[in-house]
Amino acid sequence: MSAAPGPRHLGLPAARRVALAAQGLAVPRPQRPVTVRDLGRVLDTVGLVQIDSVNVLTRSHYLPFFSRLGPYDTGLLDRMRDRAPRRMVEYWAHEASLLPPSTWPLMEHPRMRRGEEDSWGGMRRVAQEHPDLVAAVLAEVEAGRPRTAREIEAALEHDAPRAEGGWGWNWSLVKNALEHLFWTGRISSAGRTRQFERRYAGLSRVVPPADAARWLDPSQRLGPQDAYDELVRISTRALGVADVASIADYFRIRREHAVPALKRLVAAGEVEEVRVEGWSAPAYLHAAARRPRSVSGRALLSPFDSAVWHRPRLEALFDFHYRLEIYTPASKRVHGYYVLPFLLGDALVGRVDLKADRAAGVLRVHRVGWESGRGGAEDRAELDAELDLMARWLELGAVAGGA
Repeated sequence: MSAAPGPRHLGLPAARRVALAAQGLAVPRPQRPVTVRDLGRVLDTVGLVQIDSVNVLTRSHYLPFFSRLGPYDTGLLDRMRDRAPRRMVEYWAHEASLLPPSTWPLMEHPRMRRGEEDSWGGMRRVAQEHPDLVAAVLAEVEAGRPRTAREIEAALEHDAPRAEGGWGWNWSLVKNALEHLFWTGRISSAGRTRQFERRYAGLSRVVPPADAARWLDPSQRLGPQDAYDELVRISTRALGVADVASIADYFRIRREHAVPALKRLVAAGEVEEVRVEGWSAPAYLHAAARRPRSVSGRALLSPFDSAVWHRPRLEALFDFHYRLEIYTPASKRVHGYYVLPFLLGDALVGRVDLKADRAAGVLRVHRVGWESGRGGAEDRAELDAELDLMARWLELGAVAGGA
């Protein structure tokens, strides 16, 4: 009797193309105005979009949509998040992220129920030391319109008597209580202000009608096994092909939950174990992953883009060593402060340190670094075209510096 065949092999160039296609970076950008449907398609493709407060270029959650669709009205994205019926909501998924409302209840087991263990110290302490404050904050949020932390604090100070014991309506404690309630899924966010402050709201004010049952009644949510299966299903579809570490990192779930879920998806035929050229660890290919013969994409990718989240995978796929240097002292930075990898075809060919100088009305290119063997006239022309496109989208009059 012959031995069962082992996992099939996937060449590295093919794996790169699968990964780019899975992230929506292998399809042409629309040659018409971008619609809400286009934005929703991107969110469904990548599964979630990371939020970050850094605004040297533009808020980071706007960039993945530009990378895949080209110029669009960011107001459309804001309305999808801020107005009913919401098509995206905020929660701690990879990090602070925008995700489809249907995904929010899946985070109960990996995140919400672990609020006492995994959340930041200030959140844990306020829940343990000031449960009366947490209860008062919850009641205030549920009783009123969506408000920022400072607005909630002011309302509490006006509406409720100060408790004995010295903590009063201390802003940092109120903020920690709000974050604890948000992390544990007892309140949500109705969007952000222009200053990027979260507007806290009761669940019933945020949830779209179609998702109300699983949001408002925990007994209607999936059990832990089914929830982890669904999160891993979303991750493998969004990654196309990846190892366990990258799949677990996508929603920041633990390996001990990712591995059994992958085994179940493999047994069901939804995911296939494969060997990728040059990778020491097994990889997992989603059954529905596209395997294009070529990719002709062009995009500047946010440092917080899901295509570049897991740096070891990025290096294994593209031989591209990438680290965020925002928190590195200026004198020790290698590539710059806010550096975007430049995708051309199926390769990451360079990186660009950018700043939107709104006072001067220009997109400043502080530095361009090219990978070995790249940076010729054709590469530079493509980068110049992408920079011009970005400058117009950001309503900046010109590009200062360049390739």
